[in-house]
Amino acid sequence: MSKNNLIMKAVGSEYMAQYNALLRYVFQVTDQELRSVGWQEAEMIRAKFPTMEKADVIGWFDDGTLVSQVAVYPMKVRIFGKTYALGGLTGVGTYPEYSNMGLMHSLLERALVDMRSKGQYICYLYPYSIPYYRRKGWEIVSDKISYEIKDYQLPKNRPVPGNVRRVKTESEELKRTYERYAMRTHGAILRDDLAWNEYWLWDSDDIMAAVYYNEDDEPDGYIIYWIYNEVFHIKDMIFNNEEARTGLWNFVSAHFSMITQVEGNTYTDEPLAFLFEDASIKEVISPYYMARIVDFTAFIADYPFKPDEVDREWKFTMTDPMMACNRGSFLLKIDKDGHGEAVKIDEPCDDSISIQTMTTMLMGYKRPDYLAKIGRLGASDDVIDMLEDAIEQQTPYISDYF
Repeated sequence: MSKNNLIMKAVGSEYMAQYNALLRYVFQVTDQELRSVGWQEAEMIRAKFPTMEKADVIGWFDDGTLVSQVAVYPMKVRIFGKTYALGGLTGVGTYPEYSNMGLMHSLLERALVDMRSKGQYICYLYPYSIPYYRRKGWEIVSDKISYEIKDYQLPKNRPVPGNVRRVKTESEELKRTYERYAMRTHGAILRDDLAWNEYWLWDSDDIMAAVYYNEDDEPDGYIIYWIYNEVFHIKDMIFNNEEARTGLWNFVSAHFSMITQVEGNTYTDEPLAFLFEDASIKEVISPYYMARIVDFTAFIADYPFKPDEVDREWKFTMTDPMMACNRGSFLLKIDKDGHGEAVKIDEPCDDSISIQTMTTMLMGYKRPDYLAKIGRLGASDDVIDMLEDAIEQQTPYISDYF
């Protein structure tokens, strides 16, 4: 079998059934698993159809049969108070008999070029293989903390000025609550209908939601959950302040007589244990999303560095396994107001960094000092100190799944 006999082209909605069949094969989604969340094949296709209509999907075809594919969702994301166009990479798959032909590498290259042309200078993905995507220029930028809390470990009720009200999961109140949160939260995706559709896609019908309203009746947080076999499952909990966090945990604790434990996930870098009187809860931290900068100079043009009393400069060489625009020597200039500019220069540089390391550093997941210590960033102590001062200290929050 030869790659020369295959054709790469856009995947339109007329290939929806083939698109889903490939995904189901690659990720081994069985009929039993679909039924367990209330899905039938036709319903799954109908749910994916409006999403695919908005996505940029490209694939390799063998005589009219789709054999390899990627999809990019057009999204928006908040990065240290700035809104960026985001390419959400998903739907990645190749039938095994077409593996080791470089099909996926070519599709990823094409997808990145298309993202750049559309002004999507940052890309998110949920990795099926972290080593694979690292080799292609992506890096880990967020974590998921899974926890288990016994009923007797739940926090005691503490008075708050607001109140919690249950709402429908499709309600505008829930969307407005998330929007208020995401606009002030680093790394969060600004969810449109496409993103919300993906967020709910695999949830069962018995999932519920409750919103915390402050004393001015403004939504400052929510919890999305379900109860099954005396376990209170938390899909997600967000809050803008300590008052909202307390109010939402009051709501969870009010279910004390109905449950034996709470299981859930949180997507911040703050473990829950320290906040509980009984801190001996079980928590497991695992990598969640990966990201990569698509076009470094364009990304820097909008990136908000921290202000300083002086202008700052850094010359370095950067490597990128896929995007030529990110390879070579660069001069990064940051003015007193925190505005950055990156330009290519034609001279050798002693300092070095990869696009993977640059991404995780500028996204705030790992600090420059740590990256230098583990050999991922080659630069002088003065440059490391400058970068430490210039980059905000906040790790990304990503609770979406696509």
